[in-house]
Amino acid sequence: MHGELIRLGYRVSEATVRRILRRRRVGPALRDADTSWRTFLRVQAKGLPAADFFRVDRIFLRRLCVPFVTEVTTRRVHLLGVTAHPTGVWTAQQDRDLLVDPGGRVRSFHLLIRDRDAKLTGVFDEVFASEGVTVVKLPSRTPRAGCYAGRWVRTVRAECTDRTLISNERHLRSALAGYADHCNGHRPHQSRAQRPPDHDERTAVPLEGRIERRKVLGGLIDEYHRAA
Repeated sequence: MHGELIRLGYRVSEATVRRILRRRRVGPALRDADTSWRTFLRVQAKGLPAADFFRVDRIFLRRLCVPFVTEVTTRRVHLLGVTAHPTGVWTAQQDRDLLVDPGGRVRSFHLLIRDRDAKLTGVFDEVFASEGVTVVKLPSRTPRAGCYAGRWVRTVRAECTDRTLISNERHLRSALAGYADHCNGHRPHQSRAQRPPDHDERTAVPLEGRIERRKVLGGLIDEYHRAA
């Protein structure tokens, strides 16, 4: 809420927002605790993505898997695909598609952190190594070491997949594509001074004009903008 107000040009303190939320009996958002990898991540944050999977249950008790990569510095997320059968070969092919990046963003990657999931095979590592990206495996039984990927999984579940009845792979791809556009282009991030990952620092925030609401994912999420 504080981030949305900042985007609209209103200068209001976090304390004021917190006081109003308490008056309305709305609790604060949960935050991740610090991890033992804090120093490493701070030093290597620029050009450091984290890779992981998350699972979505669709109707008829079928499960779909979604591999993704999230950039630690910008919090930008790259969805690699959706499948009911996440084999190592399929995952490696999604990596190749990611590395064919017309915008050149992945060229800034120099390290990639991932867990020890069996679906992330040696072929997965070799695809990134061919582009000069060193893959670093997280220590065993240390879920907090993957906090950045885990944080995004919790967010996408709370704001999208847990609030949508997914019918099939095509439906999930469409829903996640819309949510990723919202997450990268509009959703505020505290670590980025309440700016979205794709925010252009050279862009001035307009202070005049009518405020308009735009519905995302069929009204599941609201975005607020100044009218052009």
